[in-house]
Amino acid sequence: MHKDLITLKQITAPILDDIKIFQEEFENALKSEVRLINSISKYMIRNRGKKIRPILTILSARLCGEPTLNSYRAAAMMELLHIATLIHDDVVDDATMRRGKPSINQVWKNKISVLMGDFILSKALINMIGIKDFDALEQISNTAEKLSAGEILQIEKSITKSMTEEIYFDMINQKTASLIATSCELGAITTTKTAKDRKATFGFGDNLGMAFQIKDDLFDLLGKESDTGKNSGIDVKKNMMTLPLIFSYSNMTKTENRQLKKLLGVKKKTRKILLDIRGMVDESGGFDYARKKLDDFSNNALNAISFYPDSPVKKSLSDLVAFNALRVK
Repeated sequence: MHKDLITLKQITAPILDDIKIFQEEFENALKSEVRLINSISKYMIRNRGKKIRPILTILSARLCGEPTLNSYRAAAMMELLHIATLIHDDVVDDATMRRGKPSINQVWKNKISVLMGDFILSKALINMIGIKDFDALEQISNTAEKLSAGEILQIEKSITKSMTEEIYFDMINQKTASLIATSCELGAITTTKTAKDRKATFGFGDNLGMAFQIKDDLFDLLGKESDTGKNSGIDVKKNMMTLPLIFSYSNMTKTENRQLKKLLGVKKKTRKILLDIRGMVDESGGFDYARKKLDDFSNNALNAISFYPDSPVKKSLSDLVAFNALRVK
């Protein structure tokens, strides 16, 4: 995997016209007769992130063939599902920042935020019906279930303190990788529908999604709020076990284990406590192990689409894998 600095502008260069069509579908899907909903929607659109999931749907459609109207609708739906989960996540996490701006729950409080997340989810369901493709509907429905189940599994394991590496990978596969994998597979479903294309695009997205979450786990312990644009250390503060911590627990002495548990057990974690936790994880090899796993999943993603002929679209998908590994937010 190459390590040159890659920008999203370069990655999306082959699909700029496609993105314009997607954007129109997305904004139309959010429209409402309720003024407050439109105000929040405008705020969200202004502060939207990298649009990785719809970009993946369109690139995957182009990799397999020619995008259809359903390809753009599916891309919009994936973005709607993603945004709905982010809004609900911010409420659960008591987050105050998202992409360097006040989160929706910080501006409009929790009640409106939850209802807005529900509204966007309902819009995604309406969009689903418009696609009228059973394969697509089945895949999206399964993904929606996994998103919630993965989040609940993470909370359950943080309460029972029973997270293992195997459960962790299952959990991130549900809560993060499933949406990215489906975003990619929808590109194949809405174009060629062949089993080969579906398997390849799903495999690419599934592995990229795993790498994506591991990168976010590294940010949680290593990232600065000024760089990432969101509250740092949220998972640690909420006692959520991420891969660097899971590895560290398994590779420390009993004394170090007790010390780390004591630090993690503090309810209000100060900056010094977070730095001490970071130091212990670094010393025990937790960050290096997570980076190795990130590279493994990244390489698996590239292997999944290796049989396609070289093209600007295939290069963009490969560049997206490197972009994730090197991103700073």
